[in-house]
Amino acid sequence: MSAFGTSELFQLLRDGQPRTRAELAASTGFARATISSRIDELLKIGMVLPVAEAASTGGRPSARVAFNPAARVVAAADFGATHATIGITDLSGRILAKEYESLEIANGPEAVLDRLMEVVAALLRRLERDASELIAVGIGLPGPVEFSTGRPTNPPIMPGWDGFDVPAYVRRTYDVPVLVDNDVNIMALGERAASWPDEQNLIFLKVATGIGAGIISGGQLQRGADGAAGDIGHIPVSRGAGVLCRCGNTGCLEAVAAAPAVAAVLREHEAEVTTSADIVHLARGGDLAALQAVRQAGRDIGEVLTLYVTIMNPALIIIGGSLAQAGEHLLAGIREVVYSRSTPLTTQHLSIVQSRTGPDAGVIGAGIMAINHVLAPDHLEALASA
Repeated sequence: MSAFGTSELFQLLRDGQPRTRAELAASTGFARATISSRIDELLKIGMVLPVAEAASTGGRPSARVAFNPAARVVAAADFGATHATIGITDLSGRILAKEYESLEIANGPEAVLDRLMEVVAALLRRLERDASELIAVGIGLPGPVEFSTGRPTNPPIMPGWDGFDVPAYVRRTYDVPVLVDNDVNIMALGERAASWPDEQNLIFLKVATGIGAGIISGGQLQRGADGAAGDIGHIPVSRGAGVLCRCGNTGCLEAVAAAPAVAAVLREHEAEVTTSADIVHLARGGDLAALQAVRQAGRDIGEVLTLYVTIMNPALIIIGGSLAQAGEHLLAGIREVVYSRSTPLTTQHLSIVQSRTGPDAGVIGAGIMAINHVLAPDHLEALASA
């Protein structure tokens, strides 16, 4: 593949809009002969395809070309504490097939990743795609991750995972790039790609067994120096004074507002509650204690989000995770505190909404993370020579 021009041309075509060679020449400033040469290279590896003219009457070949998202596939996995969603996406991030698994992350990396690869193989067979068509794997884990290496870093609910070389283990089966990140980061990527593609400044908040945030600022995911950006569940809140958190500190937001804490409150009211789904069921059924507990959790979360609103000035806060399925009562508690305690300037254009993408946000985001890596200019040449 020619070093100059082909990658840049491909990035232009990734938006999916069909273009003629003349239009591409005008957009890039390249000569028509150069454009034709580069297009031929992309056609050869299947990354673009001829597209029928809108008003074609048949006869001559189309002069327009467009990105071919079906050229290869990507495996994507979103792991939570007790579950996993594993899918295969095309190169646009569209999910082609997926499976939901009850899977304990505490079973350890070998058991969890072995199951991941078994499911990926089964999904490829279902889609009748060969393993050679898989060009990358994206994985989200429920704990801090050193993004540059793909190794978890002191994850509190993942025994045996600390420092484990996840990419190397997966590449023993699939010798392709393997990207690993925190689960909330990939949810932020997936939610934005699927539902808010034009939004440059947003926070995605996951409220489930734990509480964490994925932060996109200036259109870029913010991971921080050690991959710990957005770990808001362990910021102290006023109502948490003296309450022990699983991290070993006291007063953390997670200790009073995550699903286990809400469930504990409801059990004091003699409700049979264990999981987020139990809480959501009661709240949707109009149980007064559940509605009050969920709304109070929202207020506690809002206390911490007020800090983020003041520092970051996002345009959008998206609430996701299993407890978000309780609906408007959680959001009402969050809005109540954020809008009352933040300055008018930081909230005048702020929207606080429930996730539109829902449970698929993580697996879409894992796919997008892997796709953006493997289709970046630096890696396209390697893909062409594979």
